[in-house]
Amino acid sequence: MRPRLRFDRHELAGAFGDIGTDLPLLIALIVTCGLDAASVCILFGALQIATGILYGIPMPVQPLKAMATIMLAQRLPPGILAGGGLVIGVAMLVLTVTGLLDWLARVVPKEVVRGIQLGLGITLGSLALKEYAGAEGVLGYVLAGVSVVALLTLARQRRVPAPLVVIGLGFAYAIVKVGGGLGHTIGLGVPTISAPTLHEIGQGALLLALPQIPLSLGNSVIATSQTTRDLFPDRAVSVRKIGFTYSCMNLVAPWFGGVPVCHGCGGLVGFYGFGARTGGAPVLYGAMYLVLGLVFAPGFAQIVRLFPMPVLGIVLLFEAIGLMTLVRDVAAERRALWIVFGVATAVVGLPYGYVVGLIAGTLIAWGVNRGWVTTPSISA
Repeated sequence: MRPRLRFDRHELAGAFGDIGTDLPLLIALIVTCGLDAASVCILFGALQIATGILYGIPMPVQPLKAMATIMLAQRLPPGILAGGGLVIGVAMLVLTVTGLLDWLARVVPKEVVRGIQLGLGITLGSLALKEYAGAEGVLGYVLAGVSVVALLTLARQRRVPAPLVVIGLGFAYAIVKVGGGLGHTIGLGVPTISAPTLHEIGQGALLLALPQIPLSLGNSVIATSQTTRDLFPDRAVSVRKIGFTYSCMNLVAPWFGGVPVCHGCGGLVGFYGFGARTGGAPVLYGAMYLVLGLVFAPGFAQIVRLFPMPVLGIVLLFEAIGLMTLVRDVAAERRALWIVFGVATAVVGLPYGYVVGLIAGTLIAWGVNRGWVTTPSISA
């Protein structure tokens, strides 16, 4: 029988299977929104370790992408992120305890979820190109070009995550830029304890939690449960258990400056593809962040704030493209595609567009499926 925890070269290789998705978003949130580097790293690492021990398979912990994208696009303060994390933690707990997870996943059609993802991708891509790519003049464009070449060149191999190479390039640039000015590199880091205000909780619910819920239901809960059945049939994880740990993580992390997180089928496949077969991979991966936050937070915080924005922008652009390409599984159905475009348009162009797109898109999809609403023809 396969052990629940194993620490060998395969698990160590697998531990880097999701870093290309996680690290860019964590760095962007620290740099753009002013999150505390020590708190982010310590909480993220601790949750990875706890998840690996609990599940005994390479179950990932990832930043919530919708929340992260909206935070970056609107440059929201950390308190609103904490408020949104608590709200989605409570919401997922209620859905899990009452058994409403499957029902709500059926209520929100896939095309609405894909429309929100397309809108998020467009928003993140626009941010990456307009504000990040040209942030450091001519040298910035050179760094951006090198990053694009590296990502495209390394995309087809699986030995080293391509985003990790580019992030390494950015750190090397930041270290050179600091030169001898790097002060206290080693020093004890501890999480900052803070409570969001009622206003921040309300804003977090409206701006962050509401658009995140349908994405989490589809990608973080239901799809992840299915992926565990595909890859680990002897250790398949139920929707209810995933929903419970999802809620617990987000009921704890925001109080200590942590980033709201989820599980994810993409991260699970990434861990597995790089060789991980037990919970040892997330334990090793989490230990890296935990040590970074506890011991090297001063130096990391100093370097990360000098991280070249063009490099970060290109990595985020590729993240955005990945979000946008998820629409391909509904692209063959014309009616669904119109709803996707309509929801994405609302997300990008309207105040509180995520809320409008979610509610209006769901109602329109219901109407279309029942013949009450017709979509435009292609010739129109």
